Amino acid sequence: MLRGLARAAGWRPVALWTRGSGSGAGVPAHVVDLRSDTVTKPGPAMRRAMAEAVVGDDDYGEDPTVRELQEKAAKLLGVDRTLFVPTNTMANLISVMCHCQRRGSQLLLGQECHLHVYEQGGVAQIAGVHSHPLPDLPHGTLDLTELERMVTRGLGSRYHPVCELICLENTHSSSGGRVLPIDYLRQVHLLARSYGVRVHLDGARLMNAAVALQVPPARIVEHCDSVSLCFSKGLGAPAGALVGGPKDFIEEAWRLRKALGGGMRQSGVLAAAALVGLADVERVLPRDHQNARRFAKGLQELASPICSVDLAAVETNMVMVRVDGLPPEELCRRLQAVSTDEMAQTGHAVRVLLFPWSERSVRAVWHRDVSAQDTELALKKWGFVLRQLGP
Repeated sequence: MLRGLARAAGWRPVALWTRGSGSGAGVPAHVVDLRSDTVTKPGPAMRRAMAEAVVGDDDYGEDPTVRELQEKAAKLLGVDRTLFVPTNTMANLISVMCHCQRRGSQLLLGQECHLHVYEQGGVAQIAGVHSHPLPDLPHGTLDLTELERMVTRGLGSRYHPVCELICLENTHSSSGGRVLPIDYLRQVHLLARSYGVRVHLDGARLMNAAVALQVPPARIVEHCDSVSLCFSKGLGAPAGALVGGPKDFIEEAWRLRKALGGGMRQSGVLAAAALVGLADVERVLPRDHQNARRFAKGLQELASPICSVDLAAVETNMVMVRVDGLPPEELCRRLQAVSTDEMAQTGHAVRVLLFPWSERSVRAVWHRDVSAQDTELALKKWGFVLRQLGP
């Protein structure tokens, strides 16, 4: 129904006026927001779909647009059913609660994965599940030997918690959007099955992984027992996520969604946006990946001793930039500031918005609201700042 609706991409200047001494007060600046792919805004086609969505009471299972989204997503992911929920954090929590119904169950996951670091320990707070973090390898994977050791440690033990679930994240955000190899997913699933353990995939950026691997999403999901998928990141919707899995799993997920306050009414307004986001995947995400790689190559060509990029690690829409010689917070401040010197030297006034990622790095994230022209402007801004900082 909504597959033909696609937002027309284009560069639209955003006028901001910087404040403060030395920041070029009164200079209109174009903003390139690389903080996250969560900052996307619905375009005309998505807003039109939301306005025209046929809706009903989804808490009663009567919203036709939500049902359409759930059915299409189930086919896309190769699962029996899916369930629409407000956020991917809720989708992950529901999945853990479905798999780990005994309090004190053990969940194995990477120490830098989103579920462990950025979801407020909800699996412990709410589900009573004991998370055991394992070191992440550079690619975002876990060491299989160590994973098996931890899975088997609780078998028959009176002292150790019993592992019931392994959680993986694809793409792996803290590693810079790295894609988990399909063979690795297969090996983890085989290991888990041999010990009666299940695998949940935090697929917040699953579609980025599928585009990078050039495979259908179902080819990735087949190696997992459940999956989450977020619509408010690269897919550009204002809200919403899915839980996917077997029929009985989704029936239990529905009960838990209600318990967590996630039951919604006329949520077809949000589901319509998600449908447009899914229809745009093959057009938008490859462009995001290309822009990220174009930026990484351009930054590398600047050959600055202050900023460096590992091109081999740029697999999707993220670029991890190593920063030497000054705090990343200072680099971010300079990239955001606009000066009259910049206008005089470059003819542009550009603000690049970023968050420091660690003590030695910043992470830049591309999304549908950042065009190829924005990418070039961001690169020019970066070059200007590095020249100002000197050799």
